[in-house]
Amino acid sequence: MTTSAGWYLRRLSRMGPREVGGRVGDTLRRRRWRSVPPDRPVVTGARFTAVLPAGTFDAVPADAAKRLVAEADRLMAGHAQYFGVDRDDLVDPDWCLDPKTGRRAPWGYAFDVPYRDEDAVGDVKQIWELSRHQYLTVLAAAYAITGDERYAERVAEHLRGWWAANSPLRGVHWISGIELGIRLLSWVWVRRLLDGWPGAAGLFEGNPVALDQIWHHQRWLAAFPSRGSSANNHVIAEAAGQFAAACAFGWFPSSARWRVDALRSLDRHLRGNTFGSGLNRELATEYHGLVLELGLAAMAEADACGVPVPATTRLVLLRMTDALAAVVDGRFRPPRQGDADDGHAVVVDGSGTDRWASLLATGGAVFGRLAWWPTVTATDVRTPLLAALVRPGAPSVTRPASRPAHFADAGMTILRGPGGIWCRCDGGPHGFLSIAAHAHADALSVEVRHDGVDVLADPGTFCYHGQPAWRRYFRSTVAHNTLELDGGDQSVSGGPFLWTRHARSRVLVADASDARDGGTARWCAEHDGYRGSVHRRRVELSAETRELRVVDEVRGPRRAARLAFHLGPLITADLVGNRAELTWIRDGEDRCAVLDLPGQLSWRAHRGESDPPLGWYSDGFGRKEPTTTLIGTGFVDGTEGFTTVLGFRDQEDAW
Repeated sequence: MTTSAGWYLRRLSRMGPREVGGRVGDTLRRRRWRSVPPDRPVVTGARFTAVLPAGTFDAVPADAAKRLVAEADRLMAGHAQYFGVDRDDLVDPDWCLDPKTGRRAPWGYAFDVPYRDEDAVGDVKQIWELSRHQYLTVLAAAYAITGDERYAERVAEHLRGWWAANSPLRGVHWISGIELGIRLLSWVWVRRLLDGWPGAAGLFEGNPVALDQIWHHQRWLAAFPSRGSSANNHVIAEAAGQFAAACAFGWFPSSARWRVDALRSLDRHLRGNTFGSGLNRELATEYHGLVLELGLAAMAEADACGVPVPATTRLVLLRMTDALAAVVDGRFRPPRQGDADDGHAVVVDGSGTDRWASLLATGGAVFGRLAWWPTVTATDVRTPLLAALVRPGAPSVTRPASRPAHFADAGMTILRGPGGIWCRCDGGPHGFLSIAAHAHADALSVEVRHDGVDVLADPGTFCYHGQPAWRRYFRSTVAHNTLELDGGDQSVSGGPFLWTRHARSRVLVADASDARDGGTARWCAEHDGYRGSVHRRRVELSAETRELRVVDEVRGPRRAARLAFHLGPLITADLVGNRAELTWIRDGEDRCAVLDLPGQLSWRAHRGESDPPLGWYSDGFGRKEPTTTLIGTGFVDGTEGFTTVLGFRDQEDAW
């Protein structure tokens, strides 16, 4: 998929004068760098001092260590899976190969590589992921826990191979700042985890090639920060990686300046990317997790090196942690909102580790958990490692005395009912910054779970580049549990990471009183995404009846309507007329619910359809599976609303 001239014009229209000027400067700098390669300053006597305290690994739980070593052994055998694609070539990887398409990214000056064109490059996400070197941090952690030098030797072999194959400013791995930032963060942790290995110093501070790579990465990040409408999670990763490297690898004349500038950028953009409530402004939950991980990792580097961290940085990270604790369901699953690409900051755990429970465990160790937080019993490796570096203690601010349910600035409301009923209602902004890159056209959508099982599900993301029809579907209005009018999305897309018109939503009622106490929680919001019409939705969750009632109204002229309800992959649906009997199994027990759908619409069940796409669920980037979507079609004319009732009919003792 090549980028058209029209896309460039639409993208330009979303930039301000300052951003345009900065990008012009970037273009001129790239041209200059092509013809005038810099010389790295000579470094002598470099030492690595940002080590873990003695005894840190004694605090790693045995089962977490076992999962880590099992993962490391799979990697040593050459096996891994990235974005749904199994790889068996990790003994000697080809750094420019996309295993999904079989294509290799072309060589040459980095900024000439057409990374958005899958026909020329392959799936760039597949190529980039391995070179984040997070599988190397797993191997290095396995060495630190077991003392088995095979892991350290494999890490050294692969780092030397990568450095030799990816000289500065050449090839696909020198294009995107987020990749350079996360890679630097991985190198810092690799060096730290290999500190007991006799070859560690010779691999890093005693190795001119490593010094050259580290210096060029930091010089690149200092020169080409994400700007303006692109200053989302990417700029956080760039600043965190730059700061971590400038702290741990502070061996260069520019290190002090890089450290100051990166910390200033990190603090400013953490505040800019985060609502006062603590939720991430991209309204894409996985990026909330990524940004929080990046911030905690950067704070650990600062504390390890004795660099003062602004109070505002710690405060944002505290609020993000409390907000995460507030929105997860009973199984530690957060909302499935907006884009998700499985991105992580520091990976030192094996498969099967619960990411969100791990983040809350780390937050509890660093800031102290509140009484209303869910109790984390899962174990991980990362928490004791970060906690060993971070200076513990929460900022001196008032934290929520009880579990928040309504986040007014983010427009998110969580309704909770008996037996683990969990409902997310979306009445927030369309997305972050002028392009809202990771937003979906999901205004007024609802997401409903029962004991952690998706009943009315957000289908997810699946892909970014290379499959435009699937990208359009998964971010479309009909791919969410909300109302579509006249076959169009509420917001207008200008490309896979660009929205040119944003629906504006406002919450009218948010009485999220806990329905588990026997009351009824209520929510109401509306949006103006359909020109000439206003869509309003009311949601009520009753503890007494164990029912969720959704009423949709449209003020405006008569229009064609499609109302969608996407069922989770564990749900079996029997649709007769406008009633669907829903069944599933949880922990060996049969569960059931009834979905009474609006009788004014004609209802059909769709499953696993591809032309056009409909009836799919993506549980992770690059993966999708068929599931049932119920679509009601008809007309709205403003005279009456559509009422949908989801009633849970489980065994009494399940409540």
